[in-house]
Amino acid sequence: MKIQIDAEKSLIIEILKRMDVSEEDAKIVADVTADADLKGFTSHGIGRFPQYIKGLKAGTIKTDTEIVVERETVSTALINGNHRFGHVVASRGMELAIEKAKETGIGLVGIHDSNHFGATGYYTDMALMEDMIGVAIANTEPAVAPLGGKEPIIGTNPIAIGMPSNKNYVSVDMATSASARGKLIEAMRKGERIPENVALDADGNPTTDPEAALKGSILPFGAHKGYALSFMIELMAGPLVGASFGKEVTGTAHPEEMCTKGDLIVAIDPSKFGDVETFKTEVDDFISEVKAPGNIFIPGDMEVRNVKRYKEEGVSLDDKLLSQLKEIADEVSLDLEEIIGGQ
Repeated sequence: MKIQIDAEKSLIIEILKRMDVSEEDAKIVADVTADADLKGFTSHGIGRFPQYIKGLKAGTIKTDTEIVVERETVSTALINGNHRFGHVVASRGMELAIEKAKETGIGLVGIHDSNHFGATGYYTDMALMEDMIGVAIANTEPAVAPLGGKEPIIGTNPIAIGMPSNKNYVSVDMATSASARGKLIEAMRKGERIPENVALDADGNPTTDPEAALKGSILPFGAHKGYALSFMIELMAGPLVGASFGKEVTGTAHPEEMCTKGDLIVAIDPSKFGDVETFKTEVDDFISEVKAPGNIFIPGDMEVRNVKRYKEEGVSLDDKLLSQLKEIADEVSLDLEEIIGGQ
């Protein structure tokens, strides 16, 4: 079965509102979730929604707390999310980073005590819409063993960078591990295998079984290079922003535990370096040079293609996910079939 994007958003909003989430927060969660599905990051789309419901029920996601700016300078801020939805906290973080970048050229916002926030690239897109460069990183529950080890200590630690342009969508959004943990969770739910050279089981042996991989460790991408990048993100999104790090990070994959990860959100205003239109034109000139041989992709092209496809076709719901969504809808007396529209 497939669900159209507008129906997906309506379903998420209606369920959350019936669970005492404000309409404003519910709309942000729905927008971030649908954006991930549109771009093809289905592991961070509606497939992750049942995790958020578990967090609400467990009280690890709060609906009635305030997002607090604990420290602030003209170009930096430290936010305590007080365990609101991660989507809401990270959105506020990028809004603040953009405000500061407009004044000083750069806005750098650290976040702690938040929650899983969906796909990282949503927040760098917010900067793009303001003709700014966006950068976002986060740490997660341990999933990756240090190079040469087999016990997970480092997170999958995503990084996203978005670059403003006149003609192109220029964005990279990726885990620093060979696979995002969400893709393993999705594969396990669907009963699928994962690719080779992605993960190890608990004994340190290569595996294509997602369940065994989740009990073992995910490999870093690019061997020592991915490991080194993930290592640095762990520190910049952990101790730098007053969040946990290493084995102390909880709550990004197990919603019954309080989330202790951190985020670092950055906005850079190119107009403080020169004419922003000239900069964007030169970005496009470089892209034209890269693409000149033909059939060349740049970061962001696949997402553009996916958005076009999924806007037309809708997003697939596997049987297990559909059953989970129906159970959630039934609990709040919502007719899932009516919202989906019998698609």
